[in-house]
Amino acid sequence: MSRGHIEAHSISHAGWLRAAVLGANDGIVSTASLLLGVAAAQVGHSGLLLTGLAGLVAGAMSMATGEYVSVSSQADIEEAALKEEHRELEEDYHGEFRELAGIYVKRGLSLPLAKQVAEALMAHDALGAHARDELGISEITTARPLQAALTSACSFALGAALPLLVTLLVPHAWVIGAIVVSTLLSLAILGGLAARVGGASVLRGVVRVTFWSALAMGASGIIGSLFAHFSG
Repeated sequence: MSRGHIEAHSISHAGWLRAAVLGANDGIVSTASLLLGVAAAQVGHSGLLLTGLAGLVAGAMSMATGEYVSVSSQADIEEAALKEEHRELEEDYHGEFRELAGIYVKRGLSLPLAKQVAEALMAHDALGAHARDELGISEITTARPLQAALTSACSFALGAALPLLVTLLVPHAWVIGAIVVSTLLSLAILGGLAARVGGASVLRGVVRVTFWSALAMGASGIIGSLFAHFSG
């Protein structure tokens, strides 16, 4: 391996990729389903556009809020765990050394080598070594609430804009079919892209997202049709 070689692993994209894919997928599916349900209830074109716009704004804000609260809670838990670990290192350094060496023994190292590794890592960064190998907290997995919230909000809005744009441009008589086709196609592309970037099966990602999205849109359409039938 050359001295300047740096490996890039799929897991390094996990944080932002999860938020971006979840936001875009939810934006497309929820807005398309909302529009299909309202269209099936025989609402006019202006009503559809208002519904889609309201769904975009409300959904983006909801995604941002939910993601921020969720990831903030994770960050608080991580911070509390690190403070507790720091206190334990100050009060019982040798006990923490034995604990870290024991972790490496369980991973397959001999006891002398495990002690040597634990000693070297703790001399370099004791808290970092325990955070990574005892608590499972690393730079890749560290919670970033603001980043997750902004990513989710922006990706939701971009996803929701697709069915809304279709509704704006397509004649009202064709809007249901156009929304269904464009939604499933865009979700298939999104699912395949996310799977490829994440190093997973592209086919599995495409099938998974299109199946459940079609189910959601179908349920919304049925509810809208029933509403139109019984209210008419």
